[in-house]
Parts: sequence; C-alpha cells; structure tokens
Amino acid sequence: MKITYCSLAAVTLLATGVLRAQAPAAPKPGAEQQKLAYFAGRWTEVGVVKPGPTGPGGPMNVTSNCEWFAGGFNIVCRSEGKGPSGETRSLGILGYSTERKRYTYFGIDNAGMGGDMSYGDLTGDTWVWEGESVMGGKPVKGHYTIKQVSPDSYTWKWEMSFAGAPWTLMAEGTDTRAK
Repeated sequence: MKITYCSLAAVTLLATGVLRAQAPAAPKPGAEQQKLAYFAGRWTEVGVVKPGPTGPGGPMNVTSNCEWFAGGFNIVCRSEGKGPSGETRSLGILGYSTERKRYTYFGIDNAGMGGDMSYGDLTGDTWVWEGESVMGGKPVKGHYTIKQVSPDSYTWKWEMSFAGAPWTLMAEGTDTRAK
C-alpha cells in the first residue's frame, strides 16, 4: 500500500477535527485572577533597604512594568532600578493556584536571589505573601506585606526570619502607578 501526501494530509485533517471536537473548552480566568489586575501597569517604587545579610542598607528606586501574560491568568512584572548594591533588574510572575486556593509569586533578580515560590492571601486591601528558602545553608522564611492605599498606590514591607529567629525588617517602601 502506498501512502501519498494527499491521503496523509486528509487523515491529519480528519484526526485534528475529531480531537478538537473532543477537547474541553480552554479554561477562563476567574475572580481570583481578576484581583491581580490591581498590579497591572507601570509602577515607580521608592524604598529603604536595611543593612543585613542580603547586603548594605540604603535607598532604592525601581520602575516596574507589569502586564497580563497571554491567557489572562498571570501578571508578569519586569523591574529595573538602583539599590544599595547598585543596578537591579528582576522578573516576577503573579498568579493564582486553584489547587492550593492561594496566590502565587515567583521571582528572580540579577543578584541571584529568588527562584523559590511564595504563596499569598488577600484579605480586604492587604496582600500577605510567605515563602521559604535557604541562605548560607540555613532555612529562611520571608514575609512580604502589601497594603493598598489607593487604586494607584500601595505600601509594602519585607521581613525575614533566619533559622527560626524573630522576624527582621529587611526593606519597606511605597509603589505608585505611573500616569
């Protein structure tokens, strides 16, 4: 039996049609994902980093551009600016896990920080993110709190607990939506 390109194409088209007819509809973003819309846009950040195990202290100024990723389930933020250690660049992804019923955050930066998933909850106008990592061979917990001040502004603070010690303030600041 000889198979021709025409017969192969016909079988492929028929199979594709059958598969499409049986495939479930693509999922749609829900109410939880829509709450992430607050973060979409261009933001300017002014903050103060405390001296500690992550580096020297001092002022930081960052600009972030956050936009929906294809499909509308995640917000992708690309940031750049200047902090106590010099130039900073980062990439962050905000989402929602329907399995865990919690918000998710994954981020990396040009200083080698990140790479661990954080999970968050929204209560009223306050987002609280928690994550665990390892620094210097010891367990570290992170706590990041965002308080929405207005539709175009929020305050934040970042705290860490090293090897079970009390929480230490690492940085705090304000983000304002650029007009």
